[in-house]
Amino acid sequence: MLASIIASGLAVGAVYALIGITYNTMFATSRVMSFTAGQLGMLGGVFGSLFALRLGLPILPALVLTLACCALIGVVTEIVAVRPVLKSLDQHLYVLTTLAVALLIQHTTAMEWSTEPQPFPRVLDLGSGIWDEKYWLPVVVCILTILSLEYLYRYTLVGRAFVAIAEDNFAARALGLPERNLRIASYALAGAIGALAGFAGGQLLLAFFANGPLLNFYGFIPVALGGLGNNRGAVIGGFLLGLYQQAANFLVGGIFSSVAVFTLFIIVLLAAPQGMFGAQAVRRV
Repeated sequence: MLASIIASGLAVGAVYALIGITYNTMFATSRVMSFTAGQLGMLGGVFGSLFALRLGLPILPALVLTLACCALIGVVTEIVAVRPVLKSLDQHLYVLTTLAVALLIQHTTAMEWSTEPQPFPRVLDLGSGIWDEKYWLPVVVCILTILSLEYLYRYTLVGRAFVAIAEDNFAARALGLPERNLRIASYALAGAIGALAGFAGGQLLLAFFANGPLLNFYGFIPVALGGLGNNRGAVIGGFLLGLYQQAANFLVGGIFSSVAVFTLFIIVLLAAPQGMFGAQAVRRV
């Protein structure tokens, strides 16, 4: 039983961590918390099932098409819900605009796809029991994603431009960096990461339109736990959340496991509002 809790906890936690990274990737270049992150994860499962099962495509082309579709939706989100808000004096309107886009995505998916959970195909068809691919695949994808992002940010010009925009977009613009193009690219990247979360976790979560709000909330908790903008913290927070949630499911079950997650969330925020790995905000005077 303990092995099952650990395996499922790490798998679900990896999906939450990827959604947390999606939040961070969009936030880094726009300072906007886009509540479409969970919907991108949901669409990763829906598009994956659509292309691989309904249309009968091989897994690799299905994955590529899923990433492309979600990257495009990320770009549309930036154009429709984020860019107009950045020009507004009241930039907190992004709460309404991104939520509106998230609801639009969810209800459109429900109408065009299905209101019932749909199966997700086997990806590699490897392993069984606690070593089944549905448990280790999300973990592997999460680790590869964070390593790839570390390489991107540290060793490529585009990645360094992302970091510059994230640290000080005014100074970056003064240096001639194309802020708008970089922001669009970051939203496309975030869309692809969200798609990876839904695709890798599809065998656990299935292709279900209602996964969007679930992933929105549980994907935000690793961001709060790890510190906003800290991808490493989001990964650690995601794994800890997954293990805690699955242990709570086993011990108390049902709705009480959600209460346990909410309680942990509140306690951590009260103890460390900046997150476990986040730096405290410093104001220059």
